[in-house]
Amino acid sequence: MKISKEQEDLYKKTMEAAKKELEDMDSQMEKELQQIREKLAQMQESKKYYRQIYEGAAHLLGVEVETDGNGNQDALAGSSKASPLLQIQKNQS
Repeated sequence: MKISKEQEDLYKKTMEAAKKELEDMDSQMEKELQQIREKLAQMQESKKYYRQIYEGAAHLLGVEVETDGNGNQDALAGSSKASPLLQIQKNQS
């Protein structure tokens, strides 16, 4: 099917506009990913902070802090109750 010169120009402009939108979207996605990475880093720092508080309080109370097999520490390992650390994390989300 042969297209006219006007149609060809229109399709070329459409392609250029779509390409620019794709590039803009890629840029916007990268910015969003960077913000997410920064937020995750902040959350990891907060988690370290709360873990230190948790471990310090457990130490002062003489409560043994055990790992749950995944490297997560839990003063109530093996108990049916959720640990205060997990409760703090759930309340923050």
